[in-house]
Amino acid sequence: MAIEATFTATDGEFPLAAVFSEFPAAEIELDRVVPTDEFLIPYFWVRDIEIENISMENVAHPGIHDIRVVDTVDGAAFLRIDWDLAYESVLTAIIETNVTLISALGSQTQWSFEFRAESQQDLADFQSYCRDHDIPLELTKLHALSPLASGQEYDLTDAQREAMTVAYTLGYFESPREATRQDVANELGISPQAVGSRLQRGTRRLIASTLMRLK
Repeated sequence: MAIEATFTATDGEFPLAAVFSEFPAAEIELDRVVPTDEFLIPYFWVRDIEIENISMENVAHPGIHDIRVVDTVDGAAFLRIDWDLAYESVLTAIIETNVTLISALGSQTQWSFEFRAESQQDLADFQSYCRDHDIPLELTKLHALSPLASGQEYDLTDAQREAMTVAYTLGYFESPREATRQDVANELGISPQAVGSRLQRGTRRLIASTLMRLK
C-alpha cells in the first residue's frame, strides 16, 4: 500500500539551510520538478528577501558544490544547486532508498519534507538509513495515499494561503480596495514586497490548478 509521510528537521542539517546565514528571513521551496539522481541539478525558489543585486557567493556548506541565482521572478529568486553527495543528508537518503520527495519547504527555524513510498517497508528503510547516518528527521504525519483534500488541490503553500486569506479578509481584493499591501504586510508581520510575491504566486497557482485544468 502506498503511503505518504511528512518529516521535519530543525537543526539545519539540510545543506540549503546555509542560505539562512545570509538571508535569515527567507523562505525556501523546492521547485515542482524534483530530481533525485546525482547527475541532475535541482532547483529551488527563495522568497521573502530583497532580490536587488542578490548573490549566493557567501553561501557555503559542505553539501553544496555550487549555488547560484538563475533568475528573479515576481520578487522571488530561482536557484540552481550542484550538490556534493559525499555529504550525508536527506538527498543521499532518497537516492539510497525507494522513496520519492514530493515537496520541501524551509525557513530558518524548520524544514518540512513530504515523501511518498510504495510500501511501509520502503518508508522504514528510509527511516533506518537516516538513523544509521545521523540524519535528524522527525516523522510528524503519516497516512495512506489518498486524493487531495479540499484546499490542497489548489497547490498553495501555507504562506501563500495565509497571505491570500488575510488579504481577502481585509478587503484587498475589493474594488475599490479596502486595504493596501502595507495593511496586509502589517497583519502578517512581513514586508510589502513579500506580500506581493505571495499573492502573485498564490494567484498563479490558483489559476493553474482551477481554470487551466478545465481546458
